[in-house]
Amino acid sequence: MKININDEELKAAATSGNDAFLRVFTDEYRKFLETDELQSLNAWQYFLLEFAIFRDEMDEGGFLQLIQNGYGPYIFKNPFAKYMRLMGAVDLSKLIYKARDFYDAHQKELEEECTEDEFIAKYERYDELNDLDDLFIEDEDKYVSQLAHYVDEHISDFTNKQK
Repeated sequence: MKININDEELKAAATSGNDAFLRVFTDEYRKFLETDELQSLNAWQYFLLEFAIFRDEMDEGGFLQLIQNGYGPYIFKNPFAKYMRLMGAVDLSKLIYKARDFYDAHQKELEEECTEDEFIAKYERYDELNDLDDLFIEDEDKYVSQLAHYVDEHISDFTNKQK
C-alpha cells in the first residue's frame, strides 16, 4: 500500500496549524490499520501514527484510559518515548518514561478488567498518573509543534514526497 499525501491538501493543512498538518499524515497512516498493512509503514511513520493514537487517548481520559483501552504495551513496551525524543519532543519523552515506570510497577492492577465505577475510582487511587496527565495537557501544543516541525524538516521520512 502506498502513502498518498496530496500536495494541495498538505499546503492547506500547513496554513491551518500544526494539528491539521500532522493529521494529513496520520489520517493516511490510519488506513494501514484498516487493511492490516501496518508493517508497510517505516519507523517514523509508525511512531507518528502511535503519537496520534496516544494523543487521542490522553485527550479522552489520560494514561489510565490509555492503559485500560489496551494501549499500555503499545506505548510503554515499544521505543515510542525514544522516537519522541529523536523527533525533538524531549520533555514528552521524559514524561512517557515516568509514566512507563509507574505502569511497570502497577501493570497488573492498571490493566485488570473493571466496572465503570471501579475505573473511575482508579483516578483517585493513582494520583501520580493524574499529575502526569496534567503535565501532558499543559504542554500538548508544544509537543504537537515540535513534532510538526520535525515532520516538515524530514518530509521524505513521512511520505514518498521530497520537500
